[in-house]
Amino acid sequence: MNKETRRAAPSVSLPPGGRTERSEGFGGGAILAIIRRDLLLAMRRKSEVLTALFFFIIVASLFPLGIGPESDLLRTIAPGIIWVAALLATMLGLARLFAPDHADGTLEQMLLSPTPLGLLVTGKIAAHWITTGLPLVLLAPVLGIQFDLDVGALGVLVVALLLGTPLLSLIGAIGAALTLGVRGGGVLVSLLVLPLYVPALIFGAGAVESHVSGLGAGGHLSLLAALLALAVFFAPWAATAALRIALE
Repeated sequence: MNKETRRAAPSVSLPPGGRTERSEGFGGGAILAIIRRDLLLAMRRKSEVLTALFFFIIVASLFPLGIGPESDLLRTIAPGIIWVAALLATMLGLARLFAPDHADGTLEQMLLSPTPLGLLVTGKIAAHWITTGLPLVLLAPVLGIQFDLDVGALGVLVVALLLGTPLLSLIGAIGAALTLGVRGGGVLVSLLVLPLYVPALIFGAGAVESHVSGLGAGGHLSLLAALLALAVFFAPWAATAALRIALE
């Protein structure tokens, strides 16, 4: 186990032998412990987190510079560009979701723990969203100003990303688990998850477009919330099943 993981291990309640303490190993305590551990590790590997953040900023900022100051055109393309940039930035973080823990043996400890593996996977997905998706949500209004979006459109954009970025992390976790330990896994993850990201992209960008056109964003946001609810229920289970296969 590498130095970073050993230092972070006490915060996850993983004592020698790889078993989680039963006092905090079930329910929300286990999820919070994994989130806390992964956030500590992310703080020690800031470059990986900042890479996705700067990628999002650069991709979203290049289009206004290339297209020019045509306000109507910028407002039209803004939702799709910001959502595609967020989607690609989220994918950059999928490689570190399970691979480091697989390399240093932490996943085997989690599998042997009395805590259900599905809860631990849920915690890892939540930590991935906090370090990757949440910063994108916070930056989106600033980038939206470049596209001349009004306050109402920026609000819809933030709500759509709040619903959509967790969905991207949940779907991405399935792809990351399926390709764990596979050579060229990064390319395979892209091939697996990009088609599954299409509904989130359509409804997320469509919500802002509908608001700008005066049709209302409620329908698109409701569908996005429904997809998120389904993913919260099924994605951790599917990712857990894929991890068990990869660890056998």
